[in-house]
Amino acid sequence: MQKIILGSRGSELALRQTAMVAEALKQAWPELEIATEIIKTRGDNRQTEPLDPRAGRKGLFTGEIERALISGEIDVAIHSAKDLPSDATAGVEIGGVLPRAAVADLLVQKSSGALRADATVATGSVRRQHQLQWKYPGIRAVDLRGNVPTRLRKLVSGDWDAIVLAQAGVERLGYDLAGGSFNFEEVCLQVQMLSSDDFLPAGGQGVIAMQVRSDNENATTIVRAINHAETLLCLQAEREFLRLLQGDCGSPVGVLATIAGSMMTLRTQVFEPPRVEPRSARMEGEVTSAKELARELWKAING
Repeated sequence: MQKIILGSRGSELALRQTAMVAEALKQAWPELEIATEIIKTRGDNRQTEPLDPRAGRKGLFTGEIERALISGEIDVAIHSAKDLPSDATAGVEIGGVLPRAAVADLLVQKSSGALRADATVATGSVRRQHQLQWKYPGIRAVDLRGNVPTRLRKLVSGDWDAIVLAQAGVERLGYDLAGGSFNFEEVCLQVQMLSSDDFLPAGGQGVIAMQVRSDNENATTIVRAINHAETLLCLQAEREFLRLLQGDCGSPVGVLATIAGSMMTLRTQVFEPPRVEPRSARMEGEVTSAKELARELWKAING
């Protein structure tokens, strides 16, 4: 019997995403034995420390997992794709992805109604901070660290008016958002979907990526069987744009690729302080030229 070891962070969301990969692999390879190795990352070790803005977040939640993959401790590294640096690590590659979940951001509040003009909103994303200050002039955007349950507890117990979270992560943890609210530890929280026209997501948002060693043909074959080709093409376009822009999840950049028929649409927002409004651009082209479309978008935003 073949065995494969998946590497994951230890957060509740990371383990749920790894379980989703394991379930898909079991469907494709019923005889496959699957184990999970939990790996502590720098981001997990520094949940309460402020980040140095000059350092960004490159590899904060992925570096140790990649090292375990390269050393052979694990066979497949499971990541939230938006956490992966846009410059690929030598010797490893994204072997496949699961179908993309919802890409929207959520405004989560303790009370219903419109956000106050002078509200305090917490988020760990510099992109979201800039988008909030653009669309809600007068609000105070503050930093927020921790996994999803920790962030929700900080909202419930703190003085903030709202926090911003990715819809995909909240739903993967089992919360039903259909009614515009959900219960968290006996507290009813209100949710508002933020339009992706204004709150363009981070590159890779909503995507679970499966990383393999470039020379591991067995793991590559196993992962390829559950790869969602359309999602991977979109991810490749978004990552190529970020690579050209020299941006990642710690940069105030939104980029989203979508596919309809044989055509891909690629959109971006790039924030450049002190300017409040982002520079925006959009490109359309054949699905087969995803990376070339990213290059054209990069030229347009820099033109």
